[in-house]
Amino acid sequence: MSDSLEIDGFDRAKKMAMICWSSDLDRVWPVLILASTAAASGLEVDVFFTFWGLRVLQKNEVRVTGKNWMQKAESIVDPGGTDRLKLGKIHFGGAGTKMIKMLANEYKVASPRELLEMAQDLGVRLHPCQMTMDLYGLTKDDFIEGVGIPIGAASFIDMAADADITLFI
Repeated sequence: MSDSLEIDGFDRAKKMAMICWSSDLDRVWPVLILASTAAASGLEVDVFFTFWGLRVLQKNEVRVTGKNWMQKAESIVDPGGTDRLKLGKIHFGGAGTKMIKMLANEYKVASPRELLEMAQDLGVRLHPCQMTMDLYGLTKDDFIEGVGIPIGAASFIDMAADADITLFI
């Protein structure tokens, strides 16, 4: 697989743009696997984290966030961080999530925390959605180290329009 394209006589790296809108483990895992794999293959990768997906970028040790009671209540229901992700289906009160994590460990599948760190090490750019930050009352201090500046939908659309691959997971 070639990791560059020739456009108008100039070589440029292939690009992938992704949207992560969910904090369900079974959606976040593919986002992080594909992002890190693409980056390891030489692609420039941008991931836009919006709505519940924004919680993936939250520090694991940050529990309650927000400025008002509604934002704080939402953060209790959806606490954020890679260590608290749950399956969207077959969750079974935590039993399904525990089983899939045990299987992943047995088969040496990297955890979401490991994949997020790997993606960052490989140069994947992580973009929090400014509108969702405002909606949830999140600040940059609530996020892990290395997260890019918050952007809006228009900025992501520009990235996606310039990308060779665009995914919504």
